[in-house]
Amino acid sequence: MSDDLFAPKVPEEVASRRPLADRLRPKSLAEVTGQPHLTGPDGALRRMIEAGSLGSMIFWGPPGTGKTTVARLLSGEAGLAFEQISAIFSGVADLKKVFEAARMRRMDGRQTLLFVDEIHRFNRAQQDSFLPVMEDGTVILVGATTENPSFELNAALLSRARVLTFLPHDEESLEELLKRAEETEGRPLPLDEAARASLIRMADGDGRAVLTLAEEVWRAAREGEVFDTEGLIQIVQRRAPVYDKAQDGHYNLISALHKSVRGSDPDAALYYLARMFDAGEDPLYLGRRLVRMAVEDIGLADPQALVIANAAKDAYDYLGSPEGELALAEACVYLATAPKSNGVYTAFKAAMRAAKENGSLLPPKHILNAPTKLMKGEGYGEGYRYDHDQPDAFSGQNYFPEKMGRQVFYDPPERGFEREIRKRLDWWAKLRKERGEP
Repeated sequence: MSDDLFAPKVPEEVASRRPLADRLRPKSLAEVTGQPHLTGPDGALRRMIEAGSLGSMIFWGPPGTGKTTVARLLSGEAGLAFEQISAIFSGVADLKKVFEAARMRRMDGRQTLLFVDEIHRFNRAQQDSFLPVMEDGTVILVGATTENPSFELNAALLSRARVLTFLPHDEESLEELLKRAEETEGRPLPLDEAARASLIRMADGDGRAVLTLAEEVWRAAREGEVFDTEGLIQIVQRRAPVYDKAQDGHYNLISALHKSVRGSDPDAALYYLARMFDAGEDPLYLGRRLVRMAVEDIGLADPQALVIANAAKDAYDYLGSPEGELALAEACVYLATAPKSNGVYTAFKAAMRAAKENGSLLPPKHILNAPTKLMKGEGYGEGYRYDHDQPDAFSGQNYFPEKMGRQVFYDPPERGFEREIRKRLDWWAKLRKERGEP
């Protein structure tokens, strides 16, 4: 925790040993790259500073996008005291000390910007402790999180803070960071053009990562040596993709995979499947999701879809990695190229609504069994017509409770195998009408 915007000066030889990312940390909001919608001339934060009115905020974005740096610079440009804590290392006692120090400053006429890193790691009760000091102006809270605030933060806290989204660095802003690094180091990065592009892709939108990777390259390079892509990969051993199997990265990619299959794009579907394999996702989880896609988005338009999805899941379970992944990829392509129908899916939801809304209605008595004389006397089973004894093996009787009358839930589209199902339903409806059935 610190009240000062910048750390005390250190000897030049010590400063030169600081990590490159720390040495290149921006000294003003104007130097911040990759977030023009926030820090640019017309950015949201620039407008707040010019208006002289900062409110509590949640900075939401992936690692290495400048959340901590921007918070520190914001306090300096707004003339606020700066306090920083991390939810990983802090508890209730630490919060009380910070709040008390902020109250003392406020009595002296100075407001405090409290930056809380990883704020989503505080539990609900700890998050609630911020509410009084936010409301009375003791602190301006700036919380940073890599997780979706809608899921991880209290509604009460969110209602008192504005959520600002930090975007991953694009290739242009990462290239700008590399050029700044080269100016600071006074030497070019020893990579050919293709390797430089690969390094930027490896950073995966993380500004800190691209500078760390560049530092590794400089350390490894001998005099006059320039690395190609293969040499770069050997040096840095490739940074793992940004992906948390329990959080947003997981849900974003599985959503993209599901919608690509639904949208009949096998290439996009394979790409997202490969992304999830590459990030270490459990293949059996992906197998279960493919089964879900088969029943939700293909259904009876291709009855083989469920068979193939289940077979792929079982094949992976039998073969394991890496052979089993190919079975899942095969199922993924089959599902993406299959005719699509949510006819059964929507029919089932409609039937569930009807079941809940109509209560415990008795089925019509003619389709109820009558194993006792009493039940026969009550009319159970009376008038039932055995379909196999009827013309066309179809009686056309009503099977819904009398108070409901006949309902239509399933409306198969004219696609795939459901074309045939549609013909059967239309034929049975014609016979029912001809025989005067309701």
